[in-house]
Amino acid sequence: MTANIDGTTGIDKVQDNATVSGTGGFTVPSGTTAQRPASPSTGVLRYNTTESSYETYNGSSWVKVDTQGYPYDVDFLVVAGGGSRGAIGNTYYGGGGGGGGVRTSSGTSGGGGSAESAISAVPGTVYTITVGAGASDGSGNNSSLSGSGITTITSNGGGKGGNPDSNGTSGGSGGGGGGNDSVTTGGAGTTNQGYAGGNVSASPGAALGAGGGGGAAGAGGNSEVVTGGGTGGAGLANSITGSSVYYSAGGGGQLGYYGLNTNGVAGTGWANTANRGHGGNSTTQTSGSSGVVILRMPTASYSGTSTGSPTVTTDGTDTILTFTSSGTYTT
Repeated sequence: MTANIDGTTGIDKVQDNATVSGTGGFTVPSGTTAQRPASPSTGVLRYNTTESSYETYNGSSWVKVDTQGYPYDVDFLVVAGGGSRGAIGNTYYGGGGGGGGVRTSSGTSGGGGSAESAISAVPGTVYTITVGAGASDGSGNNSSLSGSGITTITSNGGGKGGNPDSNGTSGGSGGGGGGNDSVTTGGAGTTNQGYAGGNVSASPGAALGAGGGGGAAGAGGNSEVVTGGGTGGAGLANSITGSSVYYSAGGGGQLGYYGLNTNGVAGTGWANTANRGHGGNSTTQTSGSSGVVILRMPTASYSGTSTGSPTVTTDGTDTILTFTSSGTYTT
């Protein structure tokens, strides 16, 4: 016979309002779906090893017990759209576009910033995702992540590269200074998002190349008489998806008029790829590339409720949602 909590022996039972003392726990029955009791009473509780979930019988069917009511951590990567190269339609002098700002809780943020705190997601909260577009002739668009209980996480669009004899525009990372006959400066980057664009600092009157756009991991290169357009700033490697990807590299600056110098080389990790936040380059792509927002959370907590058609992948015990267009995620 088995001793019951009320001190009796016989068929297992628990008296009304029974108290179980101690600091450990007690084990409920467990088994597969096929091993469910044939004629359960309403309120019976068991652990279903097939579903990896507690379940209870409600009088007509078995239903899962809600074990997702506690907050859980969600890591994020928010990358803004890249700025365009300067002097669109011109063969010379355009500053490289700045990369979009990068904020993340999974690794280093742009501009040398530390990783931010993950979101403590409360079940039932709707988070709104905005994915910024890259610019065809201007600064990139912001990307953001917002929802109840958090301060909106916004990454700023990359700055536009300067037109001839014009400074680069500030942004997540700044656009490179425009070339030609004037000393110009690159636009400033945003603190903990990206770096400044490169300058045109040699003596005026030399028909100089332009500065490189700033990147999330490094400043844009300066234009010089010998090297021509400045090199774009380095992109930032991040592995939130489970694979290392470069985001928000700066675009290289254009060469000077006389053609004695060279177009700037784009920053590390730059490619003609959407949803990377890269700045417009001197030769291969004048427009900035679009941004992206990525969320990573425990698969056991993932509700799977979203809009905007994110790509859903897994890595180990986590689920990753990659938003390449704006949408929502409901925890």
